[in-house]
Amino acid sequence: MVWYIYAIHALAILFSFVIVRHFWFRLRFFIHVFQQVGYKSNEYWKWLKAHWEGRVVTGVLAAMNVVIFIIVFVIPEFEVRLTTTSVAFVLLSLGTIWFIPVGRYNPKKVKKPLVFTPRVKRLMIPFCLFSFTFPLLLTLAALHGHILPQWIKDPGLLVFDAEFLVFGWIFGAVLIPFFMFPAALLMKPVEWYVQEGYKRQARKKLASMPHLKVIALTGSYGKTSTKFMVRDLLKERFNVCTTPGSFNTPMGICKVINNDLNANHQILILEMGARYAGNIKELCDIARPDISIVTNVGFAHLETFGTQDVIAHEKGVIVDSLPPGGVAILNADDPRVTVMNDDRPELTVIRVGLEQGDIIGKDIEYNIRGTRFDAVFDDETITIQTQLLGAHNVHNLLLAVAAARHLGIRNRTIALGAETIEPIEHRLQLKQGERYTVIDDAFNSNPVGAKNAVEILGAFQSGQRILITPGMVELGDIEYVENKKFGQAIADAKLDYVFLVGEERSKPILEGIQINEEQHTGTVKVVHSLFEANDELQKIVQPGDVVLYENDLPDIYNE
Repeated sequence: MVWYIYAIHALAILFSFVIVRHFWFRLRFFIHVFQQVGYKSNEYWKWLKAHWEGRVVTGVLAAMNVVIFIIVFVIPEFEVRLTTTSVAFVLLSLGTIWFIPVGRYNPKKVKKPLVFTPRVKRLMIPFCLFSFTFPLLLTLAALHGHILPQWIKDPGLLVFDAEFLVFGWIFGAVLIPFFMFPAALLMKPVEWYVQEGYKRQARKKLASMPHLKVIALTGSYGKTSTKFMVRDLLKERFNVCTTPGSFNTPMGICKVINNDLNANHQILILEMGARYAGNIKELCDIARPDISIVTNVGFAHLETFGTQDVIAHEKGVIVDSLPPGGVAILNADDPRVTVMNDDRPELTVIRVGLEQGDIIGKDIEYNIRGTRFDAVFDDETITIQTQLLGAHNVHNLLLAVAAARHLGIRNRTIALGAETIEPIEHRLQLKQGERYTVIDDAFNSNPVGAKNAVEILGAFQSGQRILITPGMVELGDIEYVENKKFGQAIADAKLDYVFLVGEERSKPILEGIQINEEQHTGTVKVVHSLFEANDELQKIVQPGDVVLYENDLPDIYNE
């Protein structure tokens, strides 16, 4: 009887299907990670090091290699002889059973799913080739040169080496995350060529529109909010084109210029972001600004820049890129921003602030409609009512007021425009639910904004005040300290419930809360994910409660 030989060959085929499926989900998971870190190999490597156990080398991968090691090296030492078929049965059975689950690579809930952009599709070609070549070569080696007709002629013959077959696929699976590096390197010149084509197209289009005014904004925080404030004030008089959301990269800007900008537009408003030195210059080389606005210099992306002075120098490039006679609108309360024009005396400079400047915000009051304040000039005052919350939004709105006044918008029109400005999505955005109110401040929290948000939450008097947060990231060496300070601010706000997302991430926040624990009388609970926090919220939330979502990290930060 050779039925068991047929069974083992069938099991080998089943194992192959299972492991190829496992390969696909693992491939897709790591290209998703690469997309979330902005296709930066250095940041991808940092992620791999931080998730070495459980993601890079999983328990089943390690266990299968241990089983193979025991069969090949340990058991023979005890002079125990295993038959070829028994070895094949053990390895193929374990491999099939262990590698059917793919939940860790295919979660049911993701905050930002993988998007198969043209760049991802191009990258998938070499990534898949590299990842599959190694196990396929070892699979061929496992066949020992045998061919199918030979097995049909002698069905009692096992025509493959199970140890080679299984080890090839298992070790190949271990190597998958590392094949991203040669794949990305191979595609680098292709991506450069593609991006340069989009940049040339954008420059050519802007050159054909000499009437167009380009307004560029940058800063550590508040860029997107300020951009939409400028848009909402200027659209009362001008035809305005604006980059949507947080489109602040070269390809994001090029996409808007090439696809959305048309001959009827009079003003183009661009948000310019930077994570590395040279980013702002690259953006200004695509679209040279006529008016530059700098919101502030803070700690955002301190991990990649190193110091605030380096950040200030990078942000200052947006002022240096102005043509002679250009306009710089600067934060007068930020000492690093207010001096950015010092070597450009030919520029027109407008400084705004809450403490000093050409335009000063005074008498800030909060009410059920949002915020009310006075914008004070040398010889006049505009009283502004806005739906926006927080002193930092007053500051951002003053920058927009400065741009509007420079371009000839009347004071009354500015006040009416400001009243219609709606909060930016995920930035202290008030949302009225059926049972409770949500303050959505989920986008890219920073030390100033986070402290301001919990202070605003603490000021509410109706219902329970509930905070859900994972803290802050990308602050480099000061991240622990700033999250600790954030914890102290949480304690001072005297909230009723605090849900901290991530056991490791929450440690400095907990320390900060404990420092001021005499102030904090509410309940603090640590959860593993935003989804778990929402489940816990539903158990305690009551009509009239206010829930603040402060920062919402991408899936790659899940613990």
